[in-house]
Amino acid sequence: MLVLLAGIFLLHLTSIILLLVATIDNAWWMTKTVFTDVWARWVLTNGTWSSNDLPSYYPQEYLQAVQASSILACIFSSLGLFVFVGQLFTLSKGKRFTFSGIFQLLACLCIMIAASIYTDIFHKNDPDGWYGHSFILAWISFAFTFISSIIYFVLRKKTAN
Repeated sequence: MLVLLAGIFLLHLTSIILLLVATIDNAWWMTKTVFTDVWARWVLTNGTWSSNDLPSYYPQEYLQAVQASSILACIFSSLGLFVFVGQLFTLSKGKRFTFSGIFQLLACLCIMIAASIYTDIFHKNDPDGWYGHSFILAWISFAFTFISSIIYFVLRKKTAN
């Protein structure tokens, strides 16, 4: 059981790291001379990268929804880890992992919302670029948070018997 709990802890920690990198790093959309994330646009000019504001034609409501959802995913997943560690020592069997699973499921939904909005709204008519590694990490962290939330709920059932 200790090895299983350590594996779950590492999966959860990996999910948090991926969520933070996806939220903070500057590669949601890339071209040869432009890196765009949900906070700014980096442009290569004369061999030097400079940070610029996002273009004014970006729909601000959707951009704020992506930013807020990404941040909420990081917060929920971090809270879930603290709750997981706290629940190991305080709650009785059968109730142990419910709250951790709920926080991970909320993080899963938030990062899915952020990545889905970004996919649907931004860069639809921009054939020159491609989705960057931060965007891909957001989808991978969606899968990790979903898997860990399912594991928490399954373990709750197994320890209840």
